[in-house]
Amino acid sequence: MGYYDDQDGQRRGKESRRGGGRFGYFLSGLIGVIVGALVVALLFPSIFGKTNPDSAAVDSNSVANTNPLTPKTTKTVSLKVTTDITKAVEKTEKAVVGVSNIQKRSIWSDDIFGQDSKSSSSSQEAGSGSGIIYKKVGDKAYVVTNYHVIEGANALEVTLSNGKKLSAKLVGGDKYTDLAVLQIDGSNVTTVAQFGDSDALKLGETVIAIGNPLGEEFAGSVTEGIVSGLNRTVPVDIDEDGTEDWQEEVIQTDAAINPGNSGGALVNISGQVVGINSMKISNESVEGIGFSIPINSAKPVIHQLETKGKITRPALGVGIVNVSDISAYQQKETLKLPANVTTGVVIGSVEDGSPASKAGLKEFDVIYKLDDQKIDNIVELRKFLYEHKQPGDKVKVSVYRNGQPKTFTLTLGTASGSN
Repeated sequence: MGYYDDQDGQRRGKESRRGGGRFGYFLSGLIGVIVGALVVALLFPSIFGKTNPDSAAVDSNSVANTNPLTPKTTKTVSLKVTTDITKAVEKTEKAVVGVSNIQKRSIWSDDIFGQDSKSSSSSQEAGSGSGIIYKKVGDKAYVVTNYHVIEGANALEVTLSNGKKLSAKLVGGDKYTDLAVLQIDGSNVTTVAQFGDSDALKLGETVIAIGNPLGEEFAGSVTEGIVSGLNRTVPVDIDEDGTEDWQEEVIQTDAAINPGNSGGALVNISGQVVGINSMKISNESVEGIGFSIPINSAKPVIHQLETKGKITRPALGVGIVNVSDISAYQQKETLKLPANVTTGVVIGSVEDGSPASKAGLKEFDVIYKLDDQKIDNIVELRKFLYEHKQPGDKVKVSVYRNGQPKTFTLTLGTASGSN
């Protein structure tokens, strides 16, 4: 709009500007109202009778607010969470079962003279653990668990994930590997575990332990952790005489493993069983150190137990003791060992007709090598024989006899009570 130079023109110009200002204010206000209404409509569609399309993800169940000052309703949100871990658990959890060790116990009562007398016996649960259904053939299913879970049992019972209890038959067990195979009626079995590859595990990899810690009360418990260590060895006293008999190869994990978890599954993120939970360090100052038997080590044992009912191991036919358990005086005077020899295995006795006897081995011979493998103690001797030889195989036995090295070749027999 133009402005006049004279006084009247200047006045009209000013009036025109004031009139234009009032119209501008009105127009700005109107636009503000419209924009505000649009914003409100978008943010609060229910005011205008519309529904936010995103509200479909919200559960329609509502709970009335009981506060009279704010009579409103609140929405409860229902989330369905699915992760790799939940998928892995879903895949395997129904294949993990409870195993009850039932033993007969004597019941004592007072006789008429007030003396204790044995009147009867009853069967009671002496312990419990976990197991894994790994195979189903026809109407039979097979469960692997730890040997120490079923040791000494007069009867065995398996509890499926749905709570159904089944009697179980011991197919075979092995103390050294701490494994046992059971057979159950397979008509109620719906899930069989898939074995993975424990040799492919990596440090830090996520693993999940599934089992029944402390029995049926916490059946199907799931704990998560990582692979804390590979190729670990744990000393085991099998005959409980205070002397180490075996070195068990295990996977170390920080997934919580507690009494009752024994025999349960250690599962990878794909839901495959990579280990059989076996033990933990229960020292008060230690937390998060559990162990599982690698499934690759367990597979051949499971197969042999299932098909033969026992593990057939080779034997020399001798009684043995560690050189380290012999006094320095006896090492020198009786065994006549060289001064630099402080390890090995002493033959304390030779069975008549045994492979060792036939080969010419004698009492007080000190074994220091089998084939080309150096042998420092009984554990190493057993591991070499049990992992590399079968009954009927030949083996070279290198010994010190009266301080002089000698080598004998023998054909291994089958282990019974001796080595």
